[in-house]
Amino acid sequence: MMRDKKVIYNRIKSEGLLPLFYHDDTEVCIAVTNALFKADVSIIEFTNRGENAIKNLQAIIKERDSSMPELLIGVGTVINADEARLFIELGADFLVSPFFDETVNTAAVKAKIPYLPGCMTPREIHLAVAAGCTTIKLFPGNVLGPAFVEAIRPLFNDIDFIVTGGVETNKENITSWFKSGVSAVGLGSKLITKNIITNKDFNSLTETAISVKTVINQIRDINY
Repeated sequence: MMRDKKVIYNRIKSEGLLPLFYHDDTEVCIAVTNALFKADVSIIEFTNRGENAIKNLQAIIKERDSSMPELLIGVGTVINADEARLFIELGADFLVSPFFDETVNTAAVKAKIPYLPGCMTPREIHLAVAAGCTTIKLFPGNVLGPAFVEAIRPLFNDIDFIVTGGVETNKENITSWFKSGVSAVGLGSKLITKNIITNKDFNSLTETAISVKTVINQIRDINY
């Protein structure tokens, strides 16, 4: 099913939270997806970081199509054109990379889907923006820090930033990122923790995701 590109970009920004995860077990992947959807999370990133990535993405998309049609599913850690074309063919709604890659961008443009490249310097951001990217992933956030976002924000007023790495689930940390000027935060293992996976405590994942979304909405009400 083809999604409108603007709708996807707007969803990322309006949601404010982009959960990202990978697991080798298909049932765990589906359980995580369902737990997040129960928290009214309407967009996720499934990362291409294991040998079962293709099989598990297909299972997640099948589950989405049958019971969560409004859920948007992106694929992360896409590093070359071959991977980009494969995941587009499998039904990815958007692509994410840890860096900017021209061939991935070209594949995304051809398919008319968003591409969120990872950048960590003003030059990398400039090159991605020049290639047509309008939402940039600042990565790794734990290295860059909110002060970096504050410093570059005036240089790229028309660009939306999402930060991943270094984002915690507590209010203080999330506030620091949104106050610095990001449009959304990406949360992986800090949200979908090892304890949740090991204990299959997916209700806890739902509760934490609801809490994070509530914090984000409260922060936005302050209007930094």
